[in-house]
Amino acid sequence: MVINNLKGFISDGDATPDQDKNFSFLTVKQFSKKHPAFPEGGIRHLIFYEKTNGFNRVIRRVGRRVLLDENAFFRWVEEKNTIPQ
Repeated sequence: MVINNLKGFISDGDATPDQDKNFSFLTVKQFSKKHPAFPEGGIRHLIFYEKTNGFNRVIRRVGRRVLLDENAFFRWVEEKNTIPQ
């Protein structure tokens, strides 16, 4: 189950620049299959420690299902990749 383009669920009158974007949510298994550089076990490790590593900005929970926001994931990777000066 891949959820794309939730823009229609956000009313246009209340849209902010952050909300005016395409969303792509994937399960851990789907994300790992689409991006083989990130194995399921590694992603599950990040989810387990989400509160200490900032990964909570990447995941969305719908019931028991954990979905990864693909765009937020790569923004998170870039954030972690920056070198403090």
